[in-house]
Amino acid sequence: MQSNVYVLRPELGTSPTLVSDSANTARDAGDHLLAMQQEDGHIVFELEADATIPAEYIFLNHFLDMREPELEIELGEYLRSLQSKTHGGWPLFHEGGFNISASVKAYFALKLLGDDANAPHMIKARNAILAHGGAEKSNVFCRYSLALFGQIPWRGVPAMPVELMLMPKWFPANIWKFAYWSRTVIAPLTILAALKPMARNPMNASCREIFCEPPEDIKVWNFNHTGSRWGEFFLQIDKLLHPAEKHIFPRMKFRKWAIQRSLDFIKPRLNGEDGLGAIFPAMANTAMAYDALGYSPDHEDFITALSSCRKMVTENRELRGDKPRYVQPCVSPIWDTSLAAHGLLEAGVEPDDERIIAMCDWLRDLQILDVKGDWAINAPDLEPGGWAFQYRNDHYPDVDDTAVVGMLLHRVDPERYAESIHRAVVWIEGMQSTNGGWGAFDIDNNADFLNTIPFADHGALLDPPTVDVTARCLSFLAQVGYERDHPCIQRGMAYMRDDQEEDGSWFGRWGTNYIYGTWSALNAINAVGEDMNAPYVRKAVNWLIAQQRDDGGWGEDGATYWKERRGEAKASTPSQTAWAMLGLMAAGEVTHTSVARGAQFINEAPRTDGKWDEPWSTAVGFPRVFYLRYHGYSSFFPIWALGRYANLMRGNTRKVEWGM
Repeated sequence: MQSNVYVLRPELGTSPTLVSDSANTARDAGDHLLAMQQEDGHIVFELEADATIPAEYIFLNHFLDMREPELEIELGEYLRSLQSKTHGGWPLFHEGGFNISASVKAYFALKLLGDDANAPHMIKARNAILAHGGAEKSNVFCRYSLALFGQIPWRGVPAMPVELMLMPKWFPANIWKFAYWSRTVIAPLTILAALKPMARNPMNASCREIFCEPPEDIKVWNFNHTGSRWGEFFLQIDKLLHPAEKHIFPRMKFRKWAIQRSLDFIKPRLNGEDGLGAIFPAMANTAMAYDALGYSPDHEDFITALSSCRKMVTENRELRGDKPRYVQPCVSPIWDTSLAAHGLLEAGVEPDDERIIAMCDWLRDLQILDVKGDWAINAPDLEPGGWAFQYRNDHYPDVDDTAVVGMLLHRVDPERYAESIHRAVVWIEGMQSTNGGWGAFDIDNNADFLNTIPFADHGALLDPPTVDVTARCLSFLAQVGYERDHPCIQRGMAYMRDDQEEDGSWFGRWGTNYIYGTWSALNAINAVGEDMNAPYVRKAVNWLIAQQRDDGGWGEDGATYWKERRGEAKASTPSQTAWAMLGLMAAGEVTHTSVARGAQFINEAPRTDGKWDEPWSTAVGFPRVFYLRYHGYSSFFPIWALGRYANLMRGNTRKVEWGM
């Protein structure tokens, strides 16, 4: 898709009309956003991934033989709607290229639902899968699903001995060195790998036709996906573990201890109906592990695990209309509420407005103050004080959410929320990693060699510091009064400067991509009081300006997570345009024509019920593997950018006051 040619109107730049239009658009869209506020004060949007999560939900139902016919009809409709008309398979994001693992999962899920293998859409999908090497080329997570349904032998997946759960913290490879999402997914998966249960598969479905070679004849399944020496070392270890896993470990007494250790890990983190880790893959693995262990359907823990999976189904009929339901990977109420409130404040809603106070009170009450989560492994003396991403996830507060919520509470009423802000400040400072940056959930979670193990072919086993999270933490600490010469600020800024790309941009780990990272960094640089004319800052500004598209907007494709494709963009998007505008305004470029062009683009972009139309995924779970579409991003970020633009253009000073 090519962008429309932008025609520069002579009145743009400092046009009062554009400023007025921006304020009015922000206010109107803000009214629609406020209409979504729930009685307790919070706002939540849907969070959508790709075909894999609904497919895994179908796998879960058919593994357990606990089908939901009405829902599964809708899930089938949803999966078919995502199939590419171009390449015939399933992409990782809107209008993305063929992805073998997503395509295999979607195809097999449709087979489980009863789709005829000779139906036109299935033939097209099958041909695409075979043309890309067959299902045997799918990733580890996909192959584990196939193994549970007997579609491939268990030697077709990397060995994942449950004895891993017995490894002490000093051991080079142990559960505590993995990221939180890996920890919670792997713990129940090790039980499944040990017991090797067979799915009930009531439809007796098979997908052998999408393998280029019969699975039982394939000799080599696992490869050194990094090409490194560590990768070769772990590949050889995997080859030794497979026969031991088959002939030795099951007979040893410590196997029962290891399974119990996994259960002991899961139980305190089961998290009620919000689920283990509050992420769907961990919840589904837990439900299947309990079933494999013989838990009855009325066992309290099994009911809890399965209920958490069921809660991931979208249900808001008022918003969805006649669109089919799907399954979310997790939910994002704290993130959505805090970002929405920031946007509304820029749009002119007063800080003492009862609706803003209701949001802040709701957030305050969800601060995690009495649970020392897994983060405490590397900070045992640090007191809790963070917020999760979801409704409840007490063992896994999110550093990024905590910084954003902290900035909001301080912005709205620093006295009313003084205790919450203080606890958040202490926790954020304590979560800084040795290299000066901040990770999303852990400290110093950067044992890079572990990403070379065969299981880690997704490349995201760890949670190292990233610029976007670091920028939010620096912005928060600066907003509450940390001076530029504070050691914490100095270390964080040194990390960010060192991580800048050669072209002046910053990589965006949790948002797509360099636009997101550069916006985040520029806001932090401004917040801590850096010289915005410093050469490295101007290099970032020039990069942002150069990325503006002909229609005045900015856009960046999910493909930019492949280095050789980093310049790709299919279309300008309202949310990415908002990030670029906010970054430029933080750098002092409020009156730059590029900012005005961005404002015009957002003002004129189509909206439905106050929300900008944006089908693109502008965020990621795991780059190159798992992408996210936050439905709220096309609401609160454009409001935020237009509101700030109007405020700064009308103000006596054009300096950005807040750290975001």
